[in-house]
Amino acid sequence: MRDDKTVRDKRGYHHGNLREALIEAALKLINEHGSDGVTLSEAARLAGVSAAAPYRHFKDRNSLMTAVAEQGFSTFAEVLEKARAVTPGNPVKSLLAIGEAYLDFARRAPAHYAAMFEAGIAQGSTPDLARESARAFNVLRDAAADIHAILPADRRAPALMIALHIWSLIHGISSLFLRGDNARRNLPVKPEELLESGVLIYLDGLGYAPR
Repeated sequence: MRDDKTVRDKRGYHHGNLREALIEAALKLINEHGSDGVTLSEAARLAGVSAAAPYRHFKDRNSLMTAVAEQGFSTFAEVLEKARAVTPGNPVKSLLAIGEAYLDFARRAPAHYAAMFEAGIAQGSTPDLARESARAFNVLRDAAADIHAILPADRRAPALMIALHIWSLIHGISSLFLRGDNARRNLPVKPEELLESGVLIYLDGLGYAPR
């Protein structure tokens, strides 16, 4: 189910706003042709404006894709923050909730997800993009710090390392099995089930013993 519109709505999309219309067009192009299918001229055509009009807001294709990624990361961070807040006081459930929210975002907003992670946009391209992408990762990093605190001192990895390991697991599942294009792999179980088993196996290796 594609729900990139939800992301756009959170940013206040209004018809007649050229910048937002071009972002909308870019998302449509990503959904139809992948990230490589986005050009300023095609975005202008879909937005119903002249080929020169996009340059009022975007100097090139890369800056348009950066704006799409900024929009995506802003909502992504919000989604992860809300997921973490659902299970206060339970680090493992909180971590799994964050992971499931990550998977759900990839499923519901594939065009934004592609712009964020698959379009080759440097995370430091703009201050806004750097801030929002860091905000999203900080949710996972903080959750990993909570996990670190409940692991045996002689077995646990550094909190940042835990965050990076878990991120790799979640992102791998998202990118392999929840892609918005034909490269999506088939999976005999639900992605959430694969995530939960993977996280628990990983934590077991670090000495986690559920009460």
